[in-house]
Amino acid sequence: MIEITNTAEQLTAKLADTHDLTDEELKLLIESDNSDELLFSLADKQRRKVYGEDVYLRGLIEFTNCCKNDCFYCGIRRSNHNTDRYRLTDEQILECCKTGHRLGYRTFVLQGGEDAYFTDEKLCTLISRIRSEFPECTITLSIGEKSRESYERYFKAGARRYLLRHETADDAHYRKLHPETMSLDNRKRCLYDLKDIGYQVGTGFMVGSPYQTTENIISDLRFMQALDPDMIGIGPFIKHKDTPFSDCESGTLSGTLRLIGIIRLMFPHALIPATTALGSISPTGREQGLKAGANVIMPNLSPTEVRELYLLYENKICTGENAELCKGCLERRISGAGYRISYASGDVIRKGAR
Repeated sequence: MIEITNTAEQLTAKLADTHDLTDEELKLLIESDNSDELLFSLADKQRRKVYGEDVYLRGLIEFTNCCKNDCFYCGIRRSNHNTDRYRLTDEQILECCKTGHRLGYRTFVLQGGEDAYFTDEKLCTLISRIRSEFPECTITLSIGEKSRESYERYFKAGARRYLLRHETADDAHYRKLHPETMSLDNRKRCLYDLKDIGYQVGTGFMVGSPYQTTENIISDLRFMQALDPDMIGIGPFIKHKDTPFSDCESGTLSGTLRLIGIIRLMFPHALIPATTALGSISPTGREQGLKAGANVIMPNLSPTEVRELYLLYENKICTGENAELCKGCLERRISGAGYRISYASGDVIRKGAR
Protein backbone atom coordinates (compact mmCIF):
# COMPACT_ATOMS: atom_id res chain seq x y z
CA MET A 1 0.00 0.00 0.00
CA ILE A 2 1.45 3.36 -1.07
CA GLU A 3 1.34 5.99 1.65
CA ILE A 4 -0.28 9.25 0.50
CA THR A 5 2.12 12.03 1.42
CA ASN A 6 1.46 15.03 -0.86
CA THR A 7 -1.25 17.02 -2.60
CA ALA A 8 -0.74 15.36 -6.00
CA GLU A 9 -1.23 11.94 -4.42
CA GLN A 10 -4.38 13.18 -2.68
CA LEU A 11 -5.72 14.34 -6.05
CA THR A 12 -4.80 11.00 -7.62
CA ALA A 13 -6.75 9.15 -4.93
CA LYS A 14 -9.69 11.53 -5.45
CA LEU A 15 -9.60 10.95 -9.22
CA ALA A 16 -9.63 7.19 -8.73
CA ASP A 17 -12.67 7.55 -6.48
CA THR A 18 -14.73 10.13 -8.39
CA HIS A 19 -13.33 9.86 -11.97
CA ASP A 20 -13.13 13.64 -12.19
CA LEU A 21 -11.30 16.70 -10.88
CA THR A 22 -11.65 20.45 -11.28
CA ASP A 23 -9.56 22.18 -13.95
CA GLU A 24 -7.23 23.53 -11.28
CA GLU A 25 -6.77 20.08 -9.77
CA LEU A 26 -6.13 18.51 -13.17
CA LYS A 27 -3.52 21.15 -13.94
CA LEU A 28 -1.64 20.38 -10.74
CA LEU A 29 -1.78 16.64 -11.36
CA ILE A 30 -0.72 16.88 -15.02
CA GLU A 31 2.26 19.07 -14.16
CA SER A 32 3.41 17.12 -11.08
CA ASP A 33 5.63 14.07 -11.01
CA ASN A 34 5.08 13.56 -7.29
CA SER A 35 2.30 11.02 -7.66
CA ASP A 36 3.28 8.88 -10.65
CA GLU A 37 3.85 5.72 -8.62
CA LEU A 38 0.42 5.95 -7.00
CA LEU A 39 -1.20 7.07 -10.26
CA PHE A 40 0.08 4.07 -12.21
CA SER A 41 -0.84 1.70 -9.39
CA LEU A 42 -4.42 2.95 -9.19
CA ALA A 43 -4.77 3.11 -12.98
CA ASP A 44 -3.60 -0.49 -13.30
CA LYS A 45 -6.01 -1.52 -10.55
CA GLN A 46 -8.85 0.18 -12.44
CA ARG A 47 -8.06 -1.46 -15.78
CA ARG A 48 -7.81 -4.86 -14.06
CA LYS A 49 -11.19 -4.26 -12.40
CA VAL A 50 -12.86 -3.74 -15.80
CA TYR A 51 -10.69 -5.74 -18.24
CA GLY A 52 -8.62 -8.04 -16.06
CA GLU A 53 -5.13 -8.88 -17.32
CA ASP A 54 -6.18 -8.96 -20.97
CA VAL A 55 -4.30 -6.95 -23.57
CA TYR A 56 -6.19 -6.91 -26.87
CA LEU A 57 -4.23 -7.17 -30.10
CA ARG A 58 -5.50 -5.32 -33.19
CA GLY A 59 -3.94 -6.14 -36.54
CA LEU A 60 -2.95 -2.86 -38.20
CA ILE A 61 -2.95 -2.57 -41.99
CA GLU A 62 -1.53 0.73 -43.30
CA PHE A 63 -2.99 0.52 -46.79
CA THR A 64 -2.16 3.94 -48.26
CA ASN A 65 0.23 6.77 -47.43
CA CYS A 66 -1.37 9.16 -49.91
CA CYS A 67 -3.18 12.03 -48.23
CA LYS A 68 -4.93 15.18 -49.44
CA ASN A 69 -4.28 16.97 -46.14
CA ASP A 70 -1.25 19.01 -45.16
CA CYS A 71 -1.15 18.72 -41.36
CA PHE A 72 2.00 20.43 -40.17
CA TYR A 73 3.14 17.56 -37.91
CA CYS A 74 2.60 14.60 -40.24
CA GLY A 75 5.24 12.82 -42.28
CA ILE A 76 2.79 11.76 -45.01
CA ARG A 77 1.40 15.30 -45.45
CA ARG A 78 0.60 16.29 -49.02
CA SER A 79 3.53 18.71 -49.28
CA ASN A 80 6.16 16.14 -48.32
CA HIS A 81 7.66 15.34 -51.72
CA ASN A 82 10.40 13.20 -50.20
CA THR A 83 8.00 10.35 -49.46
CA ASP A 84 7.44 7.53 -51.94
CA ARG A 85 3.69 7.05 -52.14
CA TYR A 86 1.98 3.66 -52.25
CA ARG A 87 -1.43 2.05 -52.22
CA LEU A 88 -2.11 -1.58 -51.39
CA THR A 89 -4.44 -3.49 -53.67
CA ASP A 90 -7.52 -5.24 -52.32
CA GLU A 91 -5.71 -8.55 -52.75
CA GLN A 92 -2.73 -7.32 -50.75
CA ILE A 93 -5.02 -6.07 -47.99
CA LEU A 94 -6.90 -9.37 -47.89
CA GLU A 95 -3.60 -11.22 -47.73
CA CYS A 96 -2.70 -9.14 -44.67
CA CYS A 97 -6.03 -10.14 -43.13
CA LYS A 98 -5.34 -13.81 -43.90
CA THR A 99 -1.97 -13.58 -42.20
CA GLY A 100 -3.49 -11.85 -39.20
CA HIS A 101 -6.34 -14.34 -38.96
CA ARG A 102 -3.89 -17.24 -39.08
CA LEU A 103 -1.93 -15.63 -36.25
CA GLY A 104 -5.10 -15.31 -34.17
CA TYR A 105 -6.07 -11.65 -34.62
CA ARG A 106 -9.79 -10.98 -34.65
CA THR A 107 -9.74 -7.22 -35.24
CA PHE A 108 -8.33 -5.56 -38.34
CA VAL A 109 -7.59 -1.84 -38.37
CA LEU A 110 -7.50 -0.31 -41.86
CA GLN A 111 -5.51 2.89 -41.53
CA GLY A 112 -4.48 5.36 -44.20
CA GLY A 113 -4.29 8.93 -45.33
CA GLU A 114 -7.30 10.70 -46.78
CA ASP A 115 -6.76 9.27 -50.24
CA ALA A 116 -9.31 10.19 -52.92
CA TYR A 117 -8.41 7.06 -54.91
CA PHE A 118 -10.24 4.98 -52.33
CA THR A 119 -13.77 6.09 -53.13
CA ASP A 120 -16.73 5.02 -51.03
CA GLU A 121 -17.49 2.36 -53.63
CA LYS A 122 -13.97 0.91 -53.41
CA LEU A 123 -13.95 1.03 -49.62
CA CYS A 124 -17.37 -0.55 -49.26
CA THR A 125 -16.41 -3.35 -51.63
CA LEU A 126 -13.25 -3.96 -49.63
CA ILE A 127 -15.05 -3.86 -46.27
CA SER A 128 -17.70 -6.27 -47.57
CA ARG A 129 -15.07 -8.71 -48.80
CA ILE A 130 -13.24 -8.69 -45.46
CA ARG A 131 -16.54 -9.12 -43.65
CA SER A 132 -17.50 -12.04 -45.90
CA GLU A 133 -14.16 -13.85 -45.63
CA PHE A 134 -13.66 -13.22 -41.90
CA PRO A 135 -17.18 -12.97 -40.44
CA GLU A 136 -16.02 -13.37 -36.84
CA CYS A 137 -13.60 -10.46 -37.11
CA THR A 138 -14.26 -6.81 -36.31
CA ILE A 139 -13.33 -4.17 -38.89
CA THR A 140 -11.98 -0.86 -37.64
CA LEU A 141 -11.40 2.12 -39.93
CA SER A 142 -8.98 4.98 -39.43
CA ILE A 143 -9.26 6.99 -42.63
CA GLY A 144 -10.03 10.52 -41.52
CA GLU A 145 -12.83 12.98 -42.05
CA LYS A 146 -15.74 11.89 -44.23
CA SER A 147 -19.37 12.85 -44.72
CA ARG A 148 -22.06 11.29 -42.55
CA GLU A 149 -23.36 9.51 -45.66
CA SER A 150 -19.95 7.91 -46.20
CA TYR A 151 -19.74 6.76 -42.60
CA GLU A 152 -23.22 5.24 -42.91
CA ARG A 153 -22.18 3.36 -46.04
CA TYR A 154 -19.08 1.92 -44.37
CA PHE A 155 -21.19 0.83 -41.40
CA LYS A 156 -23.71 -0.85 -43.66
CA ALA A 157 -20.83 -2.65 -45.43
CA GLY A 158 -19.62 -4.08 -42.12
CA ALA A 159 -17.25 -1.64 -40.38
CA ARG A 160 -17.99 -1.35 -36.65
CA ARG A 161 -15.22 0.76 -35.13
CA TYR A 162 -13.68 4.06 -36.19
CA LEU A 163 -10.55 5.81 -34.93
CA LEU A 164 -10.30 9.57 -35.45
CA ARG A 165 -8.02 11.46 -33.08
CA HIS A 166 -9.17 15.03 -32.60
CA GLU A 167 -5.52 16.00 -31.79
CA THR A 168 -6.56 19.14 -29.90
CA ALA A 169 -9.92 20.42 -28.69
CA ASP A 170 -8.78 24.06 -28.57
CA ASP A 171 -9.52 25.92 -31.79
CA ALA A 172 -6.56 28.32 -31.51
CA HIS A 173 -4.19 25.40 -30.96
CA TYR A 174 -5.83 23.46 -33.82
CA ARG A 175 -5.07 26.37 -36.16
CA LYS A 176 -1.37 26.13 -35.27
CA LEU A 177 -1.26 22.44 -36.22
CA HIS A 178 -3.40 22.37 -39.37
CA PRO A 179 -3.86 24.29 -42.62
CA GLU A 180 -6.81 26.64 -43.17
CA THR A 181 -8.59 24.01 -45.26
CA MET A 182 -9.25 21.97 -42.12
CA SER A 183 -11.42 22.82 -39.12
CA LEU A 184 -11.88 21.56 -35.59
CA ASP A 185 -15.65 21.94 -35.95
CA ASN A 186 -15.68 19.46 -38.81
CA ARG A 187 -13.48 17.02 -36.91
CA LYS A 188 -15.87 17.12 -33.98
CA ARG A 189 -18.86 16.78 -36.33
CA CYS A 190 -17.33 13.59 -37.68
CA LEU A 191 -16.90 12.11 -34.22
CA TYR A 192 -20.47 12.83 -33.17
CA ASP A 193 -21.80 11.48 -36.48
CA LEU A 194 -19.86 8.26 -35.96
CA LYS A 195 -21.28 7.82 -32.46
CA ASP A 196 -24.80 8.54 -33.65
CA ILE A 197 -24.52 5.96 -36.44
CA GLY A 198 -23.50 3.27 -33.95
CA TYR A 199 -19.75 2.87 -34.30
CA GLN A 200 -17.50 2.21 -31.35
CA VAL A 201 -15.57 5.46 -31.59
CA GLY A 202 -11.99 6.24 -30.72
CA THR A 203 -10.37 9.64 -30.42
CA GLY A 204 -7.31 11.12 -28.72
CA PHE A 205 -4.45 13.57 -29.04
CA MET A 206 -0.69 14.01 -29.22
CA VAL A 207 1.17 14.72 -26.00
CA GLY A 208 3.77 17.46 -26.28
CA SER A 209 2.68 18.73 -29.68
CA PRO A 210 4.03 22.15 -30.69
CA TYR A 211 2.43 25.07 -28.80
CA GLN A 212 0.49 22.70 -26.51
CA THR A 213 -0.25 23.98 -23.01
CA THR A 214 -1.62 22.22 -19.96
CA GLU A 215 -4.83 24.18 -20.54
CA ASN A 216 -5.05 22.63 -24.03
CA ILE A 217 -4.76 19.16 -22.49
CA ILE A 218 -7.51 19.94 -20.00
CA SER A 219 -9.69 21.04 -22.93
CA ASP A 220 -8.97 17.67 -24.55
CA LEU A 221 -10.06 15.84 -21.41
CA ARG A 222 -13.26 17.91 -21.16
CA PHE A 223 -14.08 17.32 -24.81
CA MET A 224 -13.65 13.58 -24.34
CA GLN A 225 -15.90 13.67 -21.30
CA ALA A 226 -18.60 15.23 -23.49
CA LEU A 227 -18.02 12.78 -26.36
CA ASP A 228 -17.62 9.73 -24.07
CA PRO A 229 -15.54 7.69 -26.56
CA ASP A 230 -15.07 3.95 -26.43
CA MET A 231 -11.38 4.15 -27.30
CA ILE A 232 -8.82 6.81 -26.39
CA GLY A 233 -5.47 6.87 -28.14
CA ILE A 234 -2.73 9.20 -26.99
CA GLY A 235 0.93 9.13 -27.84
CA PRO A 236 3.90 11.45 -27.73
CA PHE A 237 4.39 13.94 -30.53
CA ILE A 238 7.48 12.82 -32.45
CA LYS A 239 8.90 15.19 -35.02
CA HIS A 240 9.52 14.36 -38.67
CA LYS A 241 12.35 15.97 -40.62
CA ASP A 242 10.17 16.79 -43.64
CA THR A 243 7.55 18.85 -41.81
CA PRO A 244 7.36 22.46 -40.59
CA PHE A 245 7.88 21.11 -37.05
CA SER A 246 11.21 19.39 -37.82
CA ASP A 247 13.06 21.51 -35.25
CA CYS A 248 10.50 21.13 -32.46
CA GLU A 249 11.05 19.07 -29.33
CA SER A 250 9.23 15.75 -29.22
CA GLY A 251 6.86 14.81 -26.43
CA THR A 252 8.16 12.94 -23.41
CA LEU A 253 7.63 9.41 -22.18
CA SER A 254 6.89 10.55 -18.64
CA GLY A 255 4.28 13.09 -19.70
CA THR A 256 2.53 10.57 -21.94
CA LEU A 257 2.49 7.85 -19.29
CA ARG A 258 1.08 10.27 -16.72
CA LEU A 259 -1.77 11.17 -19.06
CA ILE A 260 -2.49 7.51 -19.81
CA GLY A 261 -2.90 6.98 -16.07
CA ILE A 262 -5.11 10.04 -15.68
CA ILE A 263 -7.26 9.01 -18.65
CA ARG A 264 -7.66 5.48 -17.30
CA LEU A 265 -9.00 6.88 -14.02
CA MET A 266 -11.27 9.39 -15.78
CA PHE A 267 -12.56 6.84 -18.31
CA PRO A 268 -12.54 3.42 -16.60
CA HIS A 269 -14.28 1.71 -19.53
CA ALA A 270 -12.01 3.01 -22.29
CA LEU A 271 -9.90 0.85 -24.56
CA ILE A 272 -6.51 2.57 -24.44
CA PRO A 273 -3.61 1.55 -26.70
CA ALA A 274 0.02 1.46 -25.71
CA THR A 275 1.02 3.05 -28.99
CA THR A 276 3.87 2.34 -31.37
CA ALA A 277 5.00 5.91 -30.74
CA LEU A 278 5.55 5.02 -27.07
CA GLY A 279 7.77 2.15 -28.15
CA SER A 280 9.56 4.45 -30.56
CA ILE A 281 10.74 6.85 -27.83
CA SER A 282 11.66 4.13 -25.32
CA PRO A 283 12.59 0.45 -25.75
CA THR A 284 10.11 -0.41 -22.99
CA GLY A 285 7.60 2.32 -23.77
CA ARG A 286 4.71 0.02 -24.60
CA GLU A 287 5.22 -2.10 -21.51
CA GLN A 288 5.27 1.03 -19.38
CA GLY A 289 2.10 2.16 -21.13
CA LEU A 290 0.38 -1.07 -20.12
CA LYS A 291 1.48 -0.62 -16.53
CA ALA A 292 0.08 2.93 -16.61
CA GLY A 293 -3.40 1.72 -17.62
CA ALA A 294 -3.36 0.88 -21.33
CA ASN A 295 -4.85 -2.40 -22.55
CA VAL A 296 -4.52 -2.51 -26.36
CA ILE A 297 -1.57 -3.00 -28.71
CA MET A 298 -1.77 -2.77 -32.50
CA PRO A 299 0.91 -4.90 -34.19
CA ASN A 300 1.58 -4.17 -37.84
CA LEU A 301 0.29 -6.58 -40.50
CA SER A 302 1.31 -4.38 -43.45
CA PRO A 303 3.78 -5.82 -45.99
CA THR A 304 7.31 -5.14 -44.74
CA GLU A 305 8.26 -3.47 -48.02
CA VAL A 306 5.87 -0.56 -47.41
CA ARG A 307 6.21 -0.07 -43.66
CA GLU A 308 9.09 2.39 -43.93
CA LEU A 309 6.94 4.47 -46.29
CA TYR A 310 4.18 4.97 -43.72
CA LEU A 311 6.16 7.24 -41.44
CA LEU A 312 3.99 9.75 -39.63
CA TYR A 313 7.05 10.49 -37.48
CA GLU A 314 10.75 9.56 -37.38
CA ASN A 315 12.38 6.43 -35.91
CA LYS A 316 9.22 4.35 -35.97
CA ILE A 317 9.82 0.84 -34.62
CA CYS A 318 8.90 -2.55 -36.13
CA THR A 319 9.24 -1.44 -39.77
CA GLY A 320 11.42 -4.43 -40.67
CA GLU A 321 9.79 -7.29 -38.76
CA ASN A 322 7.31 -9.62 -40.41
CA ALA A 323 4.00 -10.32 -38.69
CA GLU A 324 5.14 -13.61 -37.16
CA LEU A 325 8.22 -12.08 -35.56
CA CYS A 326 6.18 -9.13 -34.35
CA LYS A 327 3.65 -11.42 -32.70
CA GLY A 328 6.29 -13.44 -30.91
CA CYS A 329 8.03 -10.31 -29.66
CA LEU A 330 4.77 -8.86 -28.34
CA GLU A 331 3.82 -12.09 -26.59
CA ARG A 332 7.09 -12.03 -24.68
CA ARG A 333 6.82 -8.34 -23.87
CA ILE A 334 3.20 -8.48 -22.69
CA SER A 335 3.77 -11.58 -20.59
CA GLY A 336 6.93 -10.08 -19.13
CA ALA A 337 4.98 -6.98 -18.11
CA GLY A 338 2.53 -9.13 -16.15
CA TYR A 339 -0.40 -9.25 -18.58
CA ARG A 340 -2.07 -11.75 -20.87
CA ILE A 341 -2.66 -11.50 -24.62
CA SER A 342 -6.27 -11.73 -25.71
CA TYR A 343 -7.04 -12.53 -29.31
CA ALA A 344 -10.73 -11.81 -28.81
CA SER A 345 -12.36 -8.99 -30.76
CA GLY A 346 -12.37 -7.09 -27.48
CA ASP A 347 -15.39 -4.80 -27.44
CA VAL A 348 -15.57 -1.97 -24.98
CA ILE A 349 -16.90 -2.95 -21.54
CA ARG A 350 -19.18 -0.31 -20.08
CA LYS A 351 -21.42 -2.15 -17.63
CA GLY A 352 -20.33 -1.43 -14.08
CA ALA A 353 -17.37 0.65 -15.23
CA ARG A 354 -18.58 3.89 -13.68
